[in-house]
Amino acid sequence: MTRDLTIAEVRLTPILVADAPLLNTQGVHQPYTPRLIVEIVTADGITGLGETYGDTKYLELARPLAERLTGRSVMDVNGLFEIDLAVDSSRVEGQTDAGGLRGVQTADKLRLSVLSAFEVACLDAQGKALGLPVHALLGGKVRDAVEYSAYLFYRWAGHPAGVPAEEDEWGAALDPAGVVEQARGLQERHGFGSFKLKGGVFPPDEEIAAVRALADAFPGHPLRLDPNGAWSVATALRVAKELGDVLEYLEDPTLGTAAMAEVAAGSRGAARGASGPGGAGRRTGVPLATNMCVTTFGEIKEAFTLDAVQVVLCDHHYWGGLRNTQRLAAICAAFGVGVSMHSNTHLGVSLAAMTQVAATVPGLHHACDSHYPWQSEDVLTERTAFVDGRIAVSDAPGLGVELDRDELARLHRRWTEDDGSLRDRDDAAAMRTAEPDWRTPVMPRW
Repeated sequence: MTRDLTIAEVRLTPILVADAPLLNTQGVHQPYTPRLIVEIVTADGITGLGETYGDTKYLELARPLAERLTGRSVMDVNGLFEIDLAVDSSRVEGQTDAGGLRGVQTADKLRLSVLSAFEVACLDAQGKALGLPVHALLGGKVRDAVEYSAYLFYRWAGHPAGVPAEEDEWGAALDPAGVVEQARGLQERHGFGSFKLKGGVFPPDEEIAAVRALADAFPGHPLRLDPNGAWSVATALRVAKELGDVLEYLEDPTLGTAAMAEVAAGSRGAARGASGPGGAGRRTGVPLATNMCVTTFGEIKEAFTLDAVQVVLCDHHYWGGLRNTQRLAAICAAFGVGVSMHSNTHLGVSLAAMTQVAATVPGLHHACDSHYPWQSEDVLTERTAFVDGRIAVSDAPGLGVELDRDELARLHRRWTEDDGSLRDRDDAAAMRTAEPDWRTPVMPRW
């Protein structure tokens, strides 16, 4: 039977999703985070799903794009990226991306973040039409399960009094003991074997103590620390030296490629000095990872030439989808740079897409990040399960997930009923509900 894969309708549903009071260097997560669910419907009734950021600037770009897709083929993914989208550069250029904590915004990053959801939706529809999983459309899987890391956060027990929010049972984690307790809880529930701590919240010595506590509680398990550029080069070098024996990698300790290159060079030099000349010619020191200074293809040349990063944390949302993720992984492999995957607050559609593409990347030697265990709500009929810290790669057609329309409608109602204060993520504004004088810190903080 020949299927009509002409796009007949594109549905965009902005939603607000409950989020926990997770702390980072810029503030705290709001009680609700905006996301956008994309549905691409073909003429013969197949629906493909995608998900991305739901802030106003993304919606303003997604709406005209959706209108221009009607009548095109869902198979024409290359053509999707050729559509000329008018981006108001004044809305983004030169601004720090507070929500994603992924470096400086550009019009191109915004464009790709929107296109990514449409690309995923097209691939989901293609897979359903052909009876193939998305990973088959991407060349086939090289693993049957994808490993994920426990994403640890300093956090409050709840959002400030008087702020409407969903309750959770996790409690506060504001010191090493609290971080270790949180890690144990995530391991018991999901079986995670590696742990990443979101840093940049407290002075470096306090976060060093937390990582040391994790190393004592989980000996031999991979550990990571991510202060989101909150440190100076000197501070980053000191932390790298003090935690060099336990860190799998140090993520974005300082801002910018040039500063990261200084840290990388200094870390290598310190390690050679400690171990003598026998280490010459081999990489030494703590590897540096990033999702902030390498976020587009144009940023790769400088970072790799300067040897500023040793692991790139890809995020299919802002790299422009699943096929660009594969392109990035191939470039990293050619330069001997490791690759893993970054996460922001997301739901099950994004997690399914992430898992499908991760299954196709040969050199994925680091567990992927995921906020998903922190999300108490989803738009899927069945939550995705972590087993022994891994997600089994679905072989069902498309992404292998199904939309819960009642839940989608409920979360959309929350968005429509909001007065506009939560439709754009702002961690600094959320922090001011508890600390009225809070301002986004000037970097480096330490």
